[in-house]
Amino acid sequence: MPLLDPNRPYTFSEIAKLRAPTDELLAEYGYSLERTLLDLPQYQGELERLQERGSRIKEILPYIDLTSEQSRREMLIAPLMSDLIHYTRAQLRIEYVLKVGNQLQGELDYLLRTKTNLLVVEAKHEDLTNGFTQMGVQLIALDQWEKSIPVEQQTKLFGAVSTGTIWQFGVLHRQRKLITQELTLYRVPTDLEPLMRIIVAALQSNE
Repeated sequence: MPLLDPNRPYTFSEIAKLRAPTDELLAEYGYSLERTLLDLPQYQGELERLQERGSRIKEILPYIDLTSEQSRREMLIAPLMSDLIHYTRAQLRIEYVLKVGNQLQGELDYLLRTKTNLLVVEAKHEDLTNGFTQMGVQLIALDQWEKSIPVEQQTKLFGAVSTGTIWQFGVLHRQRKLITQELTLYRVPTDLEPLMRIIVAALQSNE
């Protein structure tokens, strides 16, 4: 029995609420899942705001109530988006409406665009597992989007899901219709440097 009713539309957030196993849900769209440790490329140049950003986060964390999504978004995720624009000159779309079909539609929390597309999803209710599922489906939507960069020019689509203090990456291998889930979790502020270097490298990729 299929997880998705073919006769009804779904938004990205509704799909996440199904709480179905990620691999089974992605299979509904014809994509497979692989969980592994990835050696993701890291940008090797200078990130001159990195030390200051880390210090600011350490300073404010003891005084922030992170139980609300708005506080995590405004105090932890949005400042990193601002820094990424500074480093890469990426175009940022927030709550970007995307519709590929009745079962691939909704809002993308953050879409960073250079020569490549990179997706950042805020894990609702700090649920990283369902947040990754939602990110996977959104990556599939980007893969099939008519405005997406041709697969010959960008063979991989990168995504990240975040609770604000914890980040996890996923990579969609477009030709293989395979989504790889990175098992490493990056914590903010402890792992801020490798986290930012991975995202900057992805946005500067020449694929």
